[in-house]
Amino acid sequence: MTHSSFAEFYPFYLSEHNNRTCRRLHFVGSTLSLICLAMLAYTGKPQYFLYGLLCGYGCAWIGHFGFEKNKPASFKRPLYSFMGDWVMYKDIWKGKIPF
Repeated sequence: MTHSSFAEFYPFYLSEHNNRTCRRLHFVGSTLSLICLAMLAYTGKPQYFLYGLLCGYGCAWIGHFGFEKNKPASFKRPLYSFMGDWVMYKDIWKGKIPF
């Protein structure tokens, strides 16, 4: 399936996140990633960048393989998937997508 824009991709992205536990794991992973980035900025220790990646992708992939039973979209469309993670994160905060 080919998507010519992020606006076209995002509905597909959301359809790959129907399972509530998967969405929650994405949210937790994204939050932990932000904390790691803050720690990187505060301490200057580069390992926090790695920790952020591990938290974000680790939680998301557990959600997909363990609960959603699908492959993460990041395997095929990494940039759009990364963007989708943050739009979904914002939409969860705003209450547009159930937590």
